[in-house]
Amino acid sequence: EVRLVVSLDESKASNDILSLANQIAEMSDLITVERDDNASARKPVMAVTNPAKGTALRFAGLPMGHEFTSLVLALLHSGGHPIKLEPEVIEQIAALDKDLDVEIFISLSCQNCPDVVQAFN
Repeated sequence: EVRLVVSLDESKASNDILSLANQIAEMSDLITVERDDNASARKPVMAVTNPAKGTALRFAGLPMGHEFTSLVLALLHSGGHPIKLEPEVIEQIAALDKDLDVEIFISLSCQNCPDVVQAFN
């Protein structure tokens, strides 16, 4: 099960994120939306999570433009679809011997950002 956890404030962007999350959840019974305004210091945020798999990818702001691809890939990966990366890259990531909390900053016009987001997902 994929959970979309939204942490919102009173902004228009929060309304847009909540609307997007609800529209995504309407497409599949395997996707749910939860609101937790204490889940993030930044707002608005939508986290794509799967507690059973230990995946969590947070989008601060509305993931549109090239980042919509990152959102779709996060949904697929959290739902169990394999990551499409070169085996060498997967091996390098798997060889990391400590827990990391990585923040990736993106630009809506960057064509490389979706690949970076997927690599760290």
